[in-house]
Amino acid sequence: MRIGSIFTTSAGILLSRIFGFIRDLLMASILGANLFSDIFFVAFKLPNLFRRIFAEGAFVQSFIPTFIVSRHRSVFAVSILMRFFLFLMVASILVTLFCEPVARFIAIGFSDEAIRAAAPLVAINFYYLDLIFLVTFLSALLQYREHFATTAFATTLLNISMITALLLFRSDDPEKIVYALSWAVVAGGALQLLVHLWAIRQKRLDRLLLGGFIYLGRKKEAISEDIRRFSRAFFPSVLGNSTAQLSSFIDTWLASFLASGSISYLFYANRLFQLPLALFATAASTALFPAISKHLKHERRREAVEETRRVFWLLVGLLGGASVIALILSDEIVALLFERGAFGLDDTANTASVLRMYVAGLLPFGISKLFSLWLYACHRQNDAAKIAGKSLGVNIVFSLILITPMAAPGLALASSISGWALLAWTVEAVGGSLVLDIMRSKQIVPAFIFILLCALASWGLKRLLYGYL
Repeated sequence: MRIGSIFTTSAGILLSRIFGFIRDLLMASILGANLFSDIFFVAFKLPNLFRRIFAEGAFVQSFIPTFIVSRHRSVFAVSILMRFFLFLMVASILVTLFCEPVARFIAIGFSDEAIRAAAPLVAINFYYLDLIFLVTFLSALLQYREHFATTAFATTLLNISMITALLLFRSDDPEKIVYALSWAVVAGGALQLLVHLWAIRQKRLDRLLLGGFIYLGRKKEAISEDIRRFSRAFFPSVLGNSTAQLSSFIDTWLASFLASGSISYLFYANRLFQLPLALFATAASTALFPAISKHLKHERRREAVEETRRVFWLLVGLLGGASVIALILSDEIVALLFERGAFGLDDTANTASVLRMYVAGLLPFGISKLFSLWLYACHRQNDAAKIAGKSLGVNIVFSLILITPMAAPGLALASSISGWALLAWTVEAVGGSLVLDIMRSKQIVPAFIFILLCALASWGLKRLLYGYL
């Protein structure tokens, strides 16, 4: 039953996000929304962007279908591991050597002084990507065995590491705090790697990897077609899976031209937006993808439709309910989580206005994740890439249109508009008849009743709160 796997993954994500909000609460209280917080978020943005692309999309959704059909799975897996890790190590060294140009590219609107301050932090944070690739590779093997708990719960370790740094250095000057946070990011990646190595040992997948290393030299030619198949799938998948992340990256890039604190408002609001997206949509797609890939490989299309149908209206109800709650109670949510210490009333109002614009795209981004599984399972990565490219173009156009009249909220609204475009094009590519077949379920009524109840409860709570003021 995939619902059980989804809720296992959701529980792990929820625990991670709880610690993530504790981390953000401490960060807002200790650093506030200013130049130093902006500098750290810029430094963390690049590895975090690639982490989301790897962990939540391109690598896993290209690796698993190829791994399933490979006749030499162990050799194929080790070959991919070595290629990627070597590439990322070289990239990390280059970022270390040329950290100032990289920092300037990420935050082109920063002053020269801010760029010099951000550059060393960019270099430190980038090494997190090397560690998280190893984590992602190991988690893909675990997902093939339909084991999701380790990956879901291990993400908490990054937040625990950063919380520890904030508590230990809370009395120091802001520059020392952001350095401590950067090293804590690397430590969090190392902890995640350790628990995944333990899980691989427990599932006896270490034997598969050992066999791959032993026979790699002898069977390079035998896996050449598998490598080509993976490469043809992976590179389009990078774009196809990264629309929301690239939209966030563009937001940060453009926000560096706005008033100080704008990058932080986008960061805090995006963190809240990402919670239900990860908790429901990412959990559902992670749990469903191996099963759908196996069904379609063995031409069990009806079973794949049934697997997806069980989740669709559940996802609509949960994402729709989260959307109306966030729209109605945006100010109260931001104030409850962040308004203390250096994070003041104006920061709350600015972050809440950005959050409302982001939330308008929650449902389309989430449902697109579900439908796009069919494209990746059917090796249609090129179609997904074209759709994502067009959606990203929509985001860029509307960002440039809305940044002047609306500032940071305009960038978030542009992202949401691109999400609706992404959904429309994804449905068209998957096929209207398939989508209608998936949507055909008695769960439609409970889903909309749940959304209505969330709206009424949120409105009632808001009236109650203001009644006490």
